Amino acid sequence: MDARTILARLRDGQPLSGDDLIGFAKGLADGSVSDAQAGAFAMAVRLNGLGEAGRVALTRGMTESGDVLKWDLPGPALDKHSTGGIGDCVSLILAPALAACGAYVPMISGRGLGHTGGTLDKLEAIPGVDTNVGEAAFRQMTKDTGCAIVSASARIAPADKRLYAIRDVTASVESIDLITASILSKKLAAGLDALVLDVKAGSGAFMTDLDDAKALAQALVTTANGAGLPTTALVTDMNAPLVPSMGNALEVAEVMQILTGTAKDTRIETLTAILSGHLLAQAKLAKTPEDGAERIRDAIASGAAADRFDQMIAALGGPKDFAKTWQNVLPEAPVILEVPAPASGHIAAFDGRALGEAVVHLGGGRLVESDRVDPAVGLTGILPLGAQITKGDPLARIHAADEAAAEEAARTVTAAITIGEAPPQPDLILAEIA
Repeated sequence: MDARTILARLRDGQPLSGDDLIGFAKGLADGSVSDAQAGAFAMAVRLNGLGEAGRVALTRGMTESGDVLKWDLPGPALDKHSTGGIGDCVSLILAPALAACGAYVPMISGRGLGHTGGTLDKLEAIPGVDTNVGEAAFRQMTKDTGCAIVSASARIAPADKRLYAIRDVTASVESIDLITASILSKKLAAGLDALVLDVKAGSGAFMTDLDDAKALAQALVTTANGAGLPTTALVTDMNAPLVPSMGNALEVAEVMQILTGTAKDTRIETLTAILSGHLLAQAKLAKTPEDGAERIRDAIASGAAADRFDQMIAALGGPKDFAKTWQNVLPEAPVILEVPAPASGHIAAFDGRALGEAVVHLGGGRLVESDRVDPAVGLTGILPLGAQITKGDPLARIHAADEAAAEEAARTVTAAITIGEAPPQPDLILAEIA
């Protein structure tokens, strides 16, 4: 495998063979491809694409760059993946709720990517939690608890683990080919029985255009089903944060309010139930997706999902009985600043990417791969689309490490929220692809 020749052909828009892409993935895993070459590859694919055959070959190569797990469990191994959005902490509710319904959820997740938060960063905002666990511990946690949300080990899709971090810092995230290969290489390596995909569309998503999101969903479903993994995709609205908070510990707090019954009938709980319902129906644990969604709502309302979440957090090194103590143990930022509305009216639109970048610049995400994430910073009290507001009332609250960072974020948030006429309420589910 000659990485330079592959890069030259990609640069010039020439097709690559399957062997080329499988070989490049192997080079990502074993280090024979340099960081510079990996960055050039990501940007060239972002600009020129690979085509369907190339996408499949890259996915296969990244999957086969490490181990592929096999499970011996008394129930189906299920998982969900989101393509990334703002205020999207669905996984932290979905995994324990599915476990409470008899499924097993061996979820290999990622960290923050671009302007979106990462599930692992959110979990690790809980003191003591470490998502870097070995395969034996991952297997035991999944068997005992029913759900385990962990980082990909060095032996699971190592090519993806390396390319994932490079995409984040080289502005090459928004690529159907790279997103497909990244998501599915981990999911295929996880040995799943069924998968549901939450493909986001809107200002807070990587795919802002609905047609682009549908194309990504189709690419994911076609590739996954072709590889033998039963998969359904839902295209969902991401023109506003899913919860009124953004930032790692702040989103965990939102999750705990839902799991403990403090917050009810929320947009994120509805989406969690719909996604999970599809999985339960695929796995024959529910008669229909609607029946499955009702089972998930019951698992949340009864406290069974919170109990599974507690077990998972303790197994990851976090505090026991977290559902009872979370308000006392989550980290808090030293500076909280309200952002006053510059005018009266209704919340008419969000620039979701700008809101996400505000959190990143507060320290809640990474500008370069080596950056440490501050789990306490972010935004809370973000008003929903259509909410009426009076000039001077808070649009949101900034949680920051210092006053200067808070003031800079406030300027960004003010510019990112449009006040005007009340918009129509968007549908939550925009398309379904099976």
